[in-house]
Amino acid sequence: MTTNSVLEGPLEALAKSAWTTVLVTGALSVILGVMILVWPGKTLLVAGVLFGIYLVISGVLQLVAAFGATASAGMRVLYFISGVLSIIIGIFCFRDELASILLLGIFIGIGWLFRGVAVVVAALSDPEMPGRGWQLFFGVITAIAGVVLIVWPVTSVATLTLVAGIWLIVLGIMEIITAFGVRKDAKALAESL
Repeated sequence: MTTNSVLEGPLEALAKSAWTTVLVTGALSVILGVMILVWPGKTLLVAGVLFGIYLVISGVLQLVAAFGATASAGMRVLYFISGVLSIIIGIFCFRDELASILLLGIFIGIGWLFRGVAVVVAALSDPEMPGRGWQLFFGVITAIAGVVLIVWPVTSVATLTLVAGIWLIVLGIMEIITAFGVRKDAKALAESL
């Protein structure tokens, strides 16, 4: 077995896993965002549960990234904190749908702030990161949205639903674009080995 075949196997598997994970998360975000915008009336009662599902899945994927990443200890801690917060907030959404909708702005804001900071730190710490520019943009926008939701919690449940639906679509599109950028850069790296 050659050194290249040993390196190519794990590198290719990691690249495929990374871009697929980001793609699935992005697709889930877009689907959920569209559902929220299409059925705003019905969405008010089920938004807490739908956000809970999204946050739990997103949190689990972030925990996988924290334990599977070959990043620094600080980055792994940020991914871990972001993942745990997403899971906790997601589970909270299952307890009382109406109350969770009223408080969701603050909780989503905290989750987005941590996630945005984690993504920005990851992109800044690795100049060779595939899709680095998109990661920086995504992280900054996510962190800003988190701060806005924390500072000015949305008082109208209908507005929160609309804002969340639009944001999930934007977030999902950014993640899908990032996934294809990571896949393209990973293929180029694999071909250069």
